[in-house]
Amino acid sequence: MPATIALETPVGQLVTESPDRARVFEEYGIDYCCGGKLPLAEACRAKNADPEAVAARIAELDEAQPPAEPDWAGLSLTALCEHIIKVHHEHLRGELSRLHAMVDKVASVHGDNHAETIKIRSVFKRLKAELESHMGKEEVILFPWIRRIDAGQAAGPFPNDAVGSPIKCMEDEHAEAGEALARLNELTGGYDPPPHACNTWRVLYDGLERLEKDMHIHIHKENNVLFPRTLKAVTT
Repeated sequence: MPATIALETPVGQLVTESPDRARVFEEYGIDYCCGGKLPLAEACRAKNADPEAVAARIAELDEAQPPAEPDWAGLSLTALCEHIIKVHHEHLRGELSRLHAMVDKVASVHGDNHAETIKIRSVFKRLKAELESHMGKEEVILFPWIRRIDAGQAAGPFPNDAVGSPIKCMEDEHAEAGEALARLNELTGGYDPPPHACNTWRVLYDGLERLEKDMHIHIHKENNVLFPRTLKAVTT
């Protein structure tokens, strides 16, 4: 029998325990990254999903297959920072650049007849600028600070007990990115191009969908694994 999933467990914790569970939350459109602190039952109700059905689906997944992702929670803080940069930041920079060219082309060619492509371009460009700034702040300021904390050293220009402030700033920016991604999902009709869409248009929507899914995992690793462990390290 599959194990029972407690409905009061935060959705972020459920994904931290077993990263493959993110697949279930993606199916139901449940936010497990920025909304990772919500209990499963509450998160399900926000999406008009049956909490018991979602819990059963998670339990079935747990029973059916071993985790495919590494144990993020088992990595050191330093290793987790490096993992996020290598796996997510480097990939994200490349994708933002690639999608930028396509979003411009689609809006320029089809904007007269499809006003949504103009709106998509506007939202994407703001998101791109914000994410590039955000990653820079993490790599230059926050992550080096976390590495020093992990090594038991002085945190540098800021005291250890002030670490909550930049973390809160990053979490706020994650929430803004999540809102932009949700808006792109809405504007694209769930990344469903019209029947007459050209190949560039189709590739763009596919890329935006993949971007959203990767960002969900990316933000989850920071909000629900890296940041709480960092705060715990400076308070114990």
